[in-house]
Amino acid sequence: MKRALGAALVLTGTLAPSTMAASTVDVPVSARQIPTFKVGSEEKRFGKLEFVGGLIMHSPEPLFGAISSIRFLPDGRHFLAVLDTGHWLTGAIDRNPSDVLSGISDVRIDTMLDENGHEAKRKMDMDAEGLALRAGQAFVSYERWPRIEIFARKDLATAKPVGQLPVLIPIEEFRRNAGIETLVLSPIDGPLKGAMVIVAEGSFDKDGHLFAAVLEGPRKGIFAVAHDSSFSVTDGAFLPNGDLLLLERRFNLAEGIGMRIRRISVDAIKPGAVVDGEVLMKADLSNQIDNMEGIDVIAGPDGSTHVILVSDDNHSFLQRNIMLEFKLTQ
Repeated sequence: MKRALGAALVLTGTLAPSTMAASTVDVPVSARQIPTFKVGSEEKRFGKLEFVGGLIMHSPEPLFGAISSIRFLPDGRHFLAVLDTGHWLTGAIDRNPSDVLSGISDVRIDTMLDENGHEAKRKMDMDAEGLALRAGQAFVSYERWPRIEIFARKDLATAKPVGQLPVLIPIEEFRRNAGIETLVLSPIDGPLKGAMVIVAEGSFDKDGHLFAAVLEGPRKGIFAVAHDSSFSVTDGAFLPNGDLLLLERRFNLAEGIGMRIRRISVDAIKPGAVVDGEVLMKADLSNQIDNMEGIDVIAGPDGSTHVILVSDDNHSFLQRNIMLEFKLTQ
């Protein structure tokens, strides 16, 4: 989503590379480790998260960046991400002997295709923001033209949408450039029974709460997420017990750039509910953050629950492609 860090974009005049990929691009990526999360401090604990490590990533490939959502495969190493320029990004994380992030490898970028197998001519047609993976398929939510399209993951270079998942929320309720930012798959053995869940970034009901919905299963229906005017929801991920983590971003002149992670109890998610939850951590520019847009949950090397965050650099030289890893302590 491009409104955050808008001042930086005005300065650079850059929204995305002018050349779009027409086939698979192998992407060389170099990475510099982030040894500490708080600048100038060895502190490890931040709220209920413990910093494990991080990366600042660079590539000469102009398509690299603009990461909106990331989902890890069951091995906890390989991932699929979507870029809001209408591209797929695949790769794998690497770790050093201490099991700390050391780089990413096998990185490739493919262009998203429309139902006719063509590359979109307008960015607004493929402004990908959310991603969920299920049964060999990738479900992608789009912001400016709100919808959820379904792709086969077998060959992303040639994949066309094979259908759409109904979003339940009336399309007219989505505000321009503030639509379906978050799309996340719930655990199959949890109360939501593997249902897809969506949360809008900046589309509100009559009471000022964010529109959200469980799209399938026993709790299918529209609910709402309590909204803090300082923050916008950018992505989500479910914990193994079924609770939902929401990643939120702040950008305003009064408070500056920030992020937080909120935990929503799965028991509260049901039709007609207004959900809120505990803030697990907050960060600002005294920490190693940027325009944080993506979150996922994986099992750490020791079996503990880890949270991975990624940033969207908006293809701006004033911003960074960051990956951060935390351990959930409670």
